[in-house]
Amino acid sequence: MSKKIGFVGLGTMGFPMAVNLKKAGFEVIGYDAFKGVYEKAEAAGLTMVETLKEVAEQADEAIISMVRDYAQNVDITFGEDGLLSAKPKNKTIIVMSTLDPQTMNQLGEKVEEESELKLISAAVSGGASGAQAGTLSIMTSGKEEIVKSFEPYFDAIGSNTFYYGSEPGNSQVAKLINNLILGINMNAVAEGLKLGKHYNLPEEEVLNLLKVSTGDSWVARNWSDVSEWTAETALAVLLKDLIAAYNQGIKHNVSLPFNALSSTQLFDAMEKEKPEA
Repeated sequence: MSKKIGFVGLGTMGFPMAVNLKKAGFEVIGYDAFKGVYEKAEAAGLTMVETLKEVAEQADEAIISMVRDYAQNVDITFGEDGLLSAKPKNKTIIVMSTLDPQTMNQLGEKVEEESELKLISAAVSGGASGAQAGTLSIMTSGKEEIVKSFEPYFDAIGSNTFYYGSEPGNSQVAKLINNLILGINMNAVAEGLKLGKHYNLPEEEVLNLLKVSTGDSWVARNWSDVSEWTAETALAVLLKDLIAAYNQGIKHNVSLPFNALSSTQLFDAMEKEKPEA
């Protein structure tokens, strides 16, 4: 009999992740506040339920949370009809949402103090395309024995899994580091292409040069996709993470000048409209 894993949050990232778990042989017990996704989810073989209580009751050992933020994680767990309404024991919430490190630690403490559940963090990187292809990078933290026991789940949705220690917030630090470097690289590539444009160099040939030379990066190799990011989509998410990284630097007196510059120059470098304040 295949293991049953709970999955809450079947959005742009969550839906393909849940589908890949199903393809790997797990039975996915799914829930989303938006009932419009249910028909598509059931057609993909997911077992959809109407309440969070049912998710907690039916999951064998773990429930993945892929909701938006801290408030939603608190709501699905501690809300009147949340996961705890089932009084679950000996199960773990795997938070794959992106939170700031301190907030993730607070959530972990709250879960373990007020319930018989455990919590680990497993931030992801790779975007919607990585979620669909099952090639996400997964940054984990929490009790090591629990994290290691769930490797089959992570292998179903990602191609690389990393472990960053016992504090749940550590995985979020790792994600901020990755996105800090991404933001700096994006500014660098955009500025280089801007200089090339001034001299009428063909952009594709500049990118071809970067891909086989010392200017190579993930951004250069994926510029056709990156250049399409907008304020309403990935750019807004990246800006949020750059600001979060900046705030962590201020809080802990760690100087991050290039991150700060990238935060303020991101939309100018990309020649995109800035999001509304």
